[in-house]
Amino acid sequence: MIRIKCCGMTRVEDAVRAAELGADAIGLIFTARSRRRVAIDQARAIARALPPMVTTVALFMDEDAAFVDEVIASVQPALLQFHGAERDDWCAQFGRPYLKAIGMGGGAGALPRLHDFPGAAGLVLDGHGLGETGGSGKPFDWSLMPRDLAQPLILAGGLHPGNVAAAIRMARPWGVDVSSGIESSPGIKDLQRMRAFIEAARAA
Repeated sequence: MIRIKCCGMTRVEDAVRAAELGADAIGLIFTARSRRRVAIDQARAIARALPPMVTTVALFMDEDAAFVDEVIASVQPALLQFHGAERDDWCAQFGRPYLKAIGMGGGAGALPRLHDFPGAAGLVLDGHGLGETGGSGKPFDWSLMPRDLAQPLILAGGLHPGNVAAAIRMARPWGVDVSSGIESSPGIKDLQRMRAFIEAARAA
């Protein structure tokens, strides 16, 4: 079954509703470069409101290790996600399973980087370019999704209710990750779009 992560949550009510609709994971963004950044207190409130068996994911991009440790201590995320120039050994130092995002905006030239993170629990293939933040709403060429990696691959970038089924059928990912495609404005989720996205992904 496809796994679904709804990312960029900034409000308790949006995260709880996503979980009720069937999202497997909720993403909380801590990088200052994102319009969906949450404060630690805000993130802790969201994490505490989630029902059991919904995974909380804390997302960072080239942050100081001390800040990552602070978020872990306060929010207790089950998974970490790194979107910057972090190396495998740096990501692994926190003793938590982590996802590493790979910007696929450059096309096939990004594929060699998929082998640079053997310690990652999974890889997020996103539509942004190298050095850019996620959440841009830009898709990449889904036919580039490799079939021979042992790590779970999560498809992100430009997904929305109208294209997620086609994306799943073409790319055959382990999971999908959506943010802007279920929003009415950055960080504010739209109930109908969330419902339509999750239903379309499950049906595919």
